[in-house]
Amino acid sequence: MDDSAQGLDSQIQKLEEKIKSIQLPPDLLEKINGMITLLRATLKSGTASYINFESVSSYINWITSLPFTNETKDILDLSSARHVLDKNHYGLESVKERILEYLSSIILGMQNNTTDGVIRAPILCLIGLVGTGKTTLAYSIAEALGRKFERIPFGGMGDARALRGQSRAFADAEPGAVIKKLAASSSKNPVILLDELDRITEGSRSDIMGVLVELLDPEQNKNFSDHYIDYPFDLSHVLFIATANNTTNISTAVLDRLEVVQMPSYTDNEKTAISKSYLFPKVRRQSGLHEDQLTIDENVWEHIIRPLGFDAGIRSLERTIEGICRKAAKMIVEGKVPSGSYIHITAENYKQFLPT
Repeated sequence: MDDSAQGLDSQIQKLEEKIKSIQLPPDLLEKINGMITLLRATLKSGTASYINFESVSSYINWITSLPFTNETKDILDLSSARHVLDKNHYGLESVKERILEYLSSIILGMQNNTTDGVIRAPILCLIGLVGTGKTTLAYSIAEALGRKFERIPFGGMGDARALRGQSRAFADAEPGAVIKKLAASSSKNPVILLDELDRITEGSRSDIMGVLVELLDPEQNKNFSDHYIDYPFDLSHVLFIATANNTTNISTAVLDRLEVVQMPSYTDNEKTAISKSYLFPKVRRQSGLHEDQLTIDENVWEHIIRPLGFDAGIRSLERTIEGICRKAAKMIVEGKVPSGSYIHITAENYKQFLPT
């Protein structure tokens, strides 16, 4: 056996050890062992190649990274869930109440062992304008349940294979986003956010919506088949949450599986409270400023939250505060602020700090 063949033999042995170290479904294990046997046969006959080996090795690496049996233990405590929602989100009382009702049915089913871990509640779909907190609300639900959190962005998705994977018959084949996120979470019951469902490209919308119909139905997704993995994986323990700016571009079949929760716009009072208590302290710290190096008068906040008119969310508000803090930091670094002094933003000078 030449050096090349010896190297392949050593790599095949490592694959065999990897397979033995993990618990796999019997029929899948049989399939993988058959692939290893075929690799050894080509090695013995002298027809083995690194291309063949790389294909098998990549497949086995993906299979062994999937959480067929691993799952996190749920936190079945509604008061804890309420605390998480209140901690992460100011206001939004009606939305938080809807989510607590939704979590209550999941928690009760888990406590009474009536669901066997399967999520049968409708999929929440958070609908709202940009910056209204849809993504962070989904993360809070995962935190409240003590589950891993993963996000699949649908903005600009133009091929159903991005979700379902590509057959290994193709040279550049790889699993779809669902399998990748499960492998990344190392848990069979994560919270997976399907972000911006309304922004799928028009040409592939029907194909992708077809995959979503299967993905969001617990009667179908317990045998979800990724084209690359080519083996059914049980997704019925996954908690899916969707977001969109509106429902116009979401198919009726998918909407039937969703429970729409409308995200309200933030009022000026809510934005002021969020800015003063959360955004400003966070951004000031990230900009390298001490608490005593930059202060903002109370009567200035009304100009900060509406520099260019009304905005439903807080994303642009955060950018405005970032601009203010960066300008203050630049003044300090350039020595324009006397040592030991601080920058005080007032109704007279606030315009020079607002981004232009």
